Amino acid sequence: MTKRTYSVIAAALIVTALAGGCGRSASGTDANEGAAAAAGKTAKELVPEAVRKTGELRMATSEGYPPMEMYKKGTQELIGVDPDLAAAIAAKLDLKIKVTNAAFDGLIPGLQARRWDIVMSSMSDTEERRAAVDFVDYFNAGGAVMVKKGNPDGVKNLEDLCGRVVVLAKGSSNLAIGQRQNDRCAKKMQIMQSEDAPTGLLSIDSGRAVATIVDSPVAAMYAKETGKYDVLPEQYDAGPWGIAIDRNNAGLRDAVAKAMQELLADGGYKAVLDEYGVASNAVSETTVNTKPWK
Repeated sequence: MTKRTYSVIAAALIVTALAGGCGRSASGTDANEGAAAAAGKTAKELVPEAVRKTGELRMATSEGYPPMEMYKKGTQELIGVDPDLAAAIAAKLDLKIKVTNAAFDGLIPGLQARRWDIVMSSMSDTEERRAAVDFVDYFNAGGAVMVKKGNPDGVKNLEDLCGRVVVLAKGSSNLAIGQRQNDRCAKKMQIMQSEDAPTGLLSIDSGRAVATIVDSPVAAMYAKETGKYDVLPEQYDAGPWGIAIDRNNAGLRDAVAKAMQELLADGGYKAVLDEYGVASNAVSETTVNTKPWK
């Protein structure tokens, strides 16, 4: 996701290095080759035998970013765009979905250790992460500035955060957005770091910070549900979020990419996004590592 960038990249690169370097194994295939080999086949037919035998698609996420991943009210059931879309993909693969909640910085290492098959957690498809994983892209979003309702401090854009107290989630690409802006500020920001977006919003509630930066669909949902915040319209560093799959598991990557194609064609993908009011963040075609999969 744009959620937490640096810690998960570092951990993933360490795991990859220990596994024998950042390249693919001999069994890995280029995404374009995979697309060509998948022509004329269904997603179900592309599922690797090892996964088919388990009967499950094991998906990991990191709860706490509604509407993308959250607990159903009063329960420990994980719902949201990511769990629901993962379930739709699993159905195309003729597998049962199994969703696990985990710390964000452990998601890619867990993927490489084969504790789960895919990761869907509002994770940005970045070049750095592609040292460890392939991404089947499924969402487009960037960071948006959130302020207290009524915008009492008159913040108009990112540049207006110079000289102010801002709270940003640790390790996130939204923190990176703020830090890059701070490098350009004549009068520096005071940047507080929170564990996650909800914790950061508490600092705005208490008046300790004037603004935060949160992924745009998440910001919109918090603002709508609480009535306590305004979201500025501009998005920063907008780009694709991807379903992460270990680079050495090209067969599953191609099966998931094919499932995305099928869901785009039959309306199943749109139905999930419509359910959570994020249709404006939809992708129009299947891409792997930001490139068309065909």
